[in-house]
Amino acid sequence: MPPIDRRRLLRTSAGVAAAVAVADTAIAQTPPITHSLTGKAPPPEVTRILAHYAATAKVDAIPDAVRKEATRTLFNWVGSAVGGSRQDAPSHAVAALGPFSGPPQASLFGRHERLDALHAALVNGISSHVLDFDDTHLRTIIHPAGPVASALMAFAEYRPVPGVDFMTALVLGIEVECRMGNAVFPEHYAMGWHITGSTGVFGATAAVGRVLGLTSEQMTWALGVAASQPVGLKVQFGSMTKSFHPGRAAQNGMLSALLAQQGFTASEVAIEGFDGWGQALSTRHDWHEVTDGLGAHYEVALNTYKPFACGIVIHPALDAAIQLRTSGNLKPEMIKTVALKVHPLVLTLTGKTEPKSGLEGKFSVYHAVAAAFVTGRAGEQAFSDATVQDPVVVALRKKVTATVDPAIKPDQVDMLITLEDGRTLHLFIEHAVGSQKQPMTDAQLEDKFAGLAEGILPADQTRKLMDLCWAVWSLDDVGAIGRAGASIKAG
Repeated sequence: MPPIDRRRLLRTSAGVAAAVAVADTAIAQTPPITHSLTGKAPPPEVTRILAHYAATAKVDAIPDAVRKEATRTLFNWVGSAVGGSRQDAPSHAVAALGPFSGPPQASLFGRHERLDALHAALVNGISSHVLDFDDTHLRTIIHPAGPVASALMAFAEYRPVPGVDFMTALVLGIEVECRMGNAVFPEHYAMGWHITGSTGVFGATAAVGRVLGLTSEQMTWALGVAASQPVGLKVQFGSMTKSFHPGRAAQNGMLSALLAQQGFTASEVAIEGFDGWGQALSTRHDWHEVTDGLGAHYEVALNTYKPFACGIVIHPALDAAIQLRTSGNLKPEMIKTVALKVHPLVLTLTGKTEPKSGLEGKFSVYHAVAAAFVTGRAGEQAFSDATVQDPVVVALRKKVTATVDPAIKPDQVDMLITLEDGRTLHLFIEHAVGSQKQPMTDAQLEDKFAGLAEGILPADQTRKLMDLCWAVWSLDDVGAIGRAGASIKAG
């Protein structure tokens, strides 16, 4: 059969031919991308600058306060991964992928199975995010540890990595992913991307590349490969696939670094170049957010940890509900209406009015507030299928209204309760618990960790695991954390 004559085919449709001609002309005349804020051309070597920093930054330059916050980040991530390990999402993933896994190189937190490092990174990433109880970089709403720590921990069991090297890589990986997020948020997020997956791949790449000892050139290639692997759509919120995003970002990041180590090349302007990651994924990109001040400040120092198992934008409302329930000794039948004034992102991200499952309940401010009033808590049980379908909770959530107020900040809420007897209760939350201004203490993180591990790991094993996490910088082999977090029996 002779080859298709494309030009002859186009002549059969004058409209198509004309459209192609117009497109070709437009492409030929398109000027170079300019910096959308300054009008100047972007820094010409964003990918190379970022790669060189990730490959060469000195551990001695990391301040003690940053080291401490990085330790808290790892601690919270491990607890979240254990807590989510028996949920349906990781269980389905193990069942689907186990037959295709290679050698059993790495552990799965809270589970007895072992998979090859690439698949272990995927599954641990899913487990760590499925409860929506993991860390949050508030400026971008990135969950930083999921992609980075999942990739690093799996690799650390494949090949022993000392604690100081592991944690340096964790800090640098989080720096890379959050700086990428800073450069494109909120426009990138508004386009529908789940920013944890789409930027997390860069963090995982940089972290694994660091422990592999990639050169600056190899790291540039690795970040270039990563640029072709963004993952995550916000439409998946409320489904198992949301937790797939950080897991896949971890897996893709490890793959990118391993390929680059073997000389697999990529564009050296893959992030900032014409038709590169930035142009394809966002309507705005401030590359100075990526390149300026590297080593002068650290994004992990801005990390926060969730006291409640749901989207972080709901946390101020939950804080208010629990406080008013306690102070007013409220019962559900006493409440006539609950009126909220909220930050705009609350309804954008958590505006589901009729959630049908626990996962959907995590993205419903109406359910979350009702469940908090009914149960007095906002842990994982408040977002179970049973609680979402509880008639008392369903009836109360219909009494909850939320109005966007641009003056309300992300960690604030204004709550007004009208009771059936005519009384009103009012509370304005200035800084919700778990925010940067009111962070969880180490003791609160331990209580959270222990609660997440309960019923999955024995208490003595949980204590050992927590101690290893706190001591991570001094460990000779961080793989000990992965092994200590695995279950010794099927469950």
